[in-house]
Amino acid sequence: MAALLVVGAIVAHTVLLLIAAAIGAVVLGAGATRITQTELQDARREANRDRAAQAKAYVALTQERIAENRKHEAHLAEQAEKERNASAQTVAELESALTAAHQRAAEALKSRASETQRATEALARVAELERDLDVARAELEAAKVALKKATDELEAQTAWRRSQTA
Repeated sequence: MAALLVVGAIVAHTVLLLIAAAIGAVVLGAGATRITQTELQDARREANRDRAAQAKAYVALTQERIAENRKHEAHLAEQAEKERNASAQTVAELESALTAAHQRAAEALKSRASETQRATEALARVAELERDLDVARAELEAAKVALKKATDELEAQTAWRRSQTA
């Protein structure tokens, strides 16, 4: 609008009109600047309100996430503790089973050693009895031979006596 006044004053070649147009242009420019400044301030205030609302929403969202993370951490810690307890219990059970197995193995080794010693003693006794049996058989054979010899001598003496008495 100020531009139209200035152009009209230039065309009319009137200085008074030109001065009035210039003053009007300055006043209108100042008004436009003031309106622009007001709108800019309003826009900035609105943007600041939006940013503040977003920040509040972000803070709320962050707090919610923090609460969820803490809840999740607590859940994970609880699960880890349960797994640790279960693992500790399993380890204890396995250690107990291993100790029992070691004891059974030691007892089996002792028993086996004892059985081996008894078997060795029994084998030695069998060998001794076999020697005694061989000795007894040899003595029996010697006795049989001696008996046979004595029987033969007796028969010979009996036959000789019969021949002498006859």
